Amino acid sequence: MSLIEQVVSAAPFAAGWTTYGLFSRRRLAAARHCPLTQLLTRDGWEKAALRRLLRGNTAVAVIDLDGFKAVNDTYGHAAGDAVLKATGHRLHLWAGASNGVAGRLGGDEFALVMSDTDFRAGIEQLHDLLTAPVDWHGQQLEVGASIGGVIAEGLTLSEALSQADQAMYQIKGSGGRRGPRRHQTAAEAHREVTR
Repeated sequence: MSLIEQVVSAAPFAAGWTTYGLFSRRRLAAARHCPLTQLLTRDGWEKAALRRLLRGNTAVAVIDLDGFKAVNDTYGHAAGDAVLKATGHRLHLWAGASNGVAGRLGGDEFALVMSDTDFRAGIEQLHDLLTAPVDWHGQQLEVGASIGGVIAEGLTLSEALSQADQAMYQIKGSGGRRGPRRHQTAAEAHREVTR
């Protein structure tokens, strides 16, 4: 058998493996992205966040939507999906502008990793962006956002997520600050607890 005959006979086999490889990569990429919000899922976000943490000067934030269940109960799941889609789009835009990465951890809980400078300077803007009403079939759907964040210097991703989560629940549990602004860093949460 000549070399040309060997190549020709192996071509269908090679094409099959190439197609399988492309299909597998696409399925893996799809599994790492939430189909509703288009954000990274927890697994994909954690991998991206670990890479970002290695660069240093990083903050991690956890965001929980306040009043999301009421939107679902009042207007139905399609309205809730519209809120989640809008939140995903807004987080993607904000993260992109601040050289960060956004992800959906599950339900109505999201995470961000970004530079600590962008987090400190942009937290008010982020909160305003996330709490802007979502237009859904002529209805203005409103949700709040509790945002807890931590400067991740010297922390593992697990530690940073845990501290950001604690700060977020501190805000949610205390009813937040007066007015619509409900966010804080872990250090602020500690100061409030110790007062």
